[in-house]
Formats: sequence, structure tokens, C-alpha cells
Amino acid sequence: MDHLSKRAMDVLAGVDAVAGYTTYIELIRPLIEGKMIISTPMTKEVERVETAIETALDGKTCAIVSSGDPGVYAMAGLVFEMCNRKNIYVVSPGDAPEMKMDSRNLRIEVVPGIPALCSGAALLGAPLTHDFAAISLSDLLTTWEQIEQRLQAAAKADFVIVLYNPKSKKRDWQLKKAQEIILKYRDPQTPVGIVARAMREGQNVQIVPLKDLHKEDVDMQTTVFIGSSASVTYLNYMVTPRGYSKKYTLNKS
Repeated sequence: MDHLSKRAMDVLAGVDAVAGYTTYIELIRPLIEGKMIISTPMTKEVERVETAIETALDGKTCAIVSSGDPGVYAMAGLVFEMCNRKNIYVVSPGDAPEMKMDSRNLRIEVVPGIPALCSGAALLGAPLTHDFAAISLSDLLTTWEQIEQRLQAAAKADFVIVLYNPKSKKRDWQLKKAQEIILKYRDPQTPVGIVARAMREGQNVQIVPLKDLHKEDVDMQTTVFIGSSASVTYLNYMVTPRGYSKKYTLNKS
């Protein structure tokens, strides 16, 4: 709750209905008592958004909740995609309030949140202070060939690499394959931050060398931060220098 913005709190308090993945609904249950709830399990995103859109077209205000930020590997894109396919005219919060609304118009606001790469980075220290790339290892909506190409490109370019959806019960080999690809371009001792359930009950944070990544217990609630050639560990933190020491004299006192 401490990491919800005031705007997110206000929206949840003001809407008639709330739609979301079952786990996310339970996380905010104290904030949405008495409201219409649209809750569906994993892989039912299309049905969830379909119901939310129809609820809004019926005249009820509806919030779709996501983990982290709704625009980062989450539901905002699907909302716009489905509105486009349904020929629904979308009005943004910035449009003139006097703009005519009819039964096929929806006013949509995307409320920013804290994505897992930011909450995880904060717990690790400062692993994303320089350029980074975020890649999802889920091949449900993206082919593994595309994912592999992106891993190779990011590793070769020496980006810090943030891995979303590293492993599930049915997808248990992709993380090890990603490790093998990245090891072609990185030192085996490159620090890797592993953050599970950031800012939630059961939170766990650890740093391991890249060569040992395949030994770690990760799941869909884990975000993996693979350092660049510049990334280091400092005490119990993972840090990627921005480059100040190359331009300025940093006192050692």
C-alpha cells in the first residue's frame, strides 16, 4: 500500500468497478470493498479487459489494475488495442471537458505505477544508473527466436539486462538458455541481482555471480538484473556507475 501513488488511491476510491488478475485484486482488497469486482485468473487477460470495456460502455467507471506500471508488460496496451478493434473513440483526460461523449466513447486515463525494474533496483541499490534493456523471457506472446535475438543484441551492446518472467512451472528452460547466451559476452563473475516479490510479503533480495544464476530458485514473481561490464557489488548492494569518475575527481576521504 505504501507504494501506490495518491492518484492511484483516488482512482480506486472513486470508480464503480475494479478489474484485475485475482492475485492483484487480493493485494488491494481493503481499498475496493463494496465495489463491483471483475477478477480472472492468469492467461484470461482478454476476457478481463473485454468485460471492463463493456462495463465502462454501460456507464460505470472501471479501473483495471496491474502489477507495477500498467504500461510496462501490463494491461494498458491491450485496452487501447481492443478499443481500436471495437472502433471505440478514446478520449484522454487532457481533452476538453466539454468534448461530446456518446455510447461509443470512453475516457481513458493511464495511471503510472512503480514497475518491477524500479522497485527491484531500489532494493538492490543502483543497478540501473546507466543504460539498460528490459526483456521478458515469456514466449507465450513473443517467439523464442525473437527473445534470443534481443538477448544477444543487449548482451553484445553491454547493457544491464533486466529479465521479466524468468521462469514458470511450464517454462523451466528459458532462463538457463538466456544465461548461456549472455555468458558469451560477460565475465562469469558479473553480478546478478535477483529480487522476488519486491515490496510485498515474502520479499527476497540476493546477488550472485552470473555463472551461478541457473542454480537459483526464481519464478514469475522474480525480476533478474544482470550487470554490465561496469556493474559492481558494494557491501550488500549492486551498483552500475554512471561514469562520474571519468569526468570528475571523486574524493576518497
